[in-house]
Amino acid sequence: MNAFSHILKEPVEKVCARLHEMKRDDLALLFTKCYPNTLETTTKLLDDGSAFVITGDIHAMWLRDSAAQVHHYLPVARENKELAGIIEKMIRRYSLYVPKDPYANAFNECDNDRGHSDDITFRSPWVWERKYEVDSLCSVIFIAYKFWKKTGRTGHFDEAYRKTLSIILDLWKTEQHHAEKSPYTFERKNCRPSDTMTRGGKGEPVGYTGMTWSAFRPSDDACVYNYLIPSQMYAVVVLGYLSEIAKTVYGDENMAARAEALAAEIDAGIQQYGIVEHPKYGKIYAYETDGLGNYNLMDDANVPSLLSAPYLGYCRADDPIYVNTRRFILSPDNPYYYAGSVLRGIGSPHTDPGYVWPISLALQGLTSDDPAEVEEVLSMLVASHAGTYYMHESIDANDEYRFSRSWFAWANSIFSELVLKYAGFEI
Repeated sequence: MNAFSHILKEPVEKVCARLHEMKRDDLALLFTKCYPNTLETTTKLLDDGSAFVITGDIHAMWLRDSAAQVHHYLPVARENKELAGIIEKMIRRYSLYVPKDPYANAFNECDNDRGHSDDITFRSPWVWERKYEVDSLCSVIFIAYKFWKKTGRTGHFDEAYRKTLSIILDLWKTEQHHAEKSPYTFERKNCRPSDTMTRGGKGEPVGYTGMTWSAFRPSDDACVYNYLIPSQMYAVVVLGYLSEIAKTVYGDENMAARAEALAAEIDAGIQQYGIVEHPKYGKIYAYETDGLGNYNLMDDANVPSLLSAPYLGYCRADDPIYVNTRRFILSPDNPYYYAGSVLRGIGSPHTDPGYVWPISLALQGLTSDDPAEVEEVLSMLVASHAGTYYMHESIDANDEYRFSRSWFAWANSIFSELVLKYAGFEI
């Protein structure tokens, strides 16, 4: 038994009892495996009082993934002090990492220089990978705020975290003017095009929009156009959180005002540059734009995504533009929507064509108010674990035994979150 197994024993039993009443023992069996997966297999407490949370089969800590991996534990953390202590330790880890390199997306446990050490960019032995992604920094704010609101704890809001917030604000302001002000460049040699940046590592030209530039998507693939709309939405939401933290916890009205002003500038950019008139669906959100008249109409399975906008808190699920966008991205008109004999849902250019991601299916269920749609999503997930009783990164839409990444904790966490909602528990 894992050292942390006892922490989640009671909530697992409680949820499974409810699922048994609902005659969904199939979901209960999956839940018993997936729900504790992050805590039991990817979490390590360190001597410095922090926690290191790997993705699963890659021994590095992604800022985005680690936050998503523990999100489903927050309701339990309110009453469970041991679990709350572990999550707080993980959040403290962010205050070590971000000041070392706010452009990095994934970090090592210590300064061991593991990972992509041959990339042409600023190098730190702490950094596993330095693909700059707006959503990585969003996640640092998102999970700290949610943890505060669920548990009432503020111990993680120390001066180190305050410095981290200031760094994030400064960087996002800089990246509103990427070509003129940014120090960031990134190149990787002898790789697929989506793993590197063009034009000597600076990326393709962009116009000023008020939005903040991102080099890579949450898939860790390079943006085609570097104003990534789902990440801009995420930034607008967490800047609101940052403002509240600044006012309530730190009493810092200046930081709060900076966050509110930046959120307004980014949101105005989304409204002006991130919405297009589609001939079939009407007004929809683009996935990416460059502010120069070019748009990428698609959605990717990774979160933040256009599909996840209500989940992130950017808009309501019945928002007309979101509804139109959802119809588009859950159709064959989205170039990364795949339908087969086992699965129908959104995949990613990050994985093979025809492969659907359980993360996107879980998000489809979490953002739906249609019980039939939720039931359909859960049925597909139950049918696609290939006897492993875990979720995977991606699965062949026609063959559940063809999948990528058998140990991918984020997928297990967000599936568990959907099950919690389905069974009537707090999420």
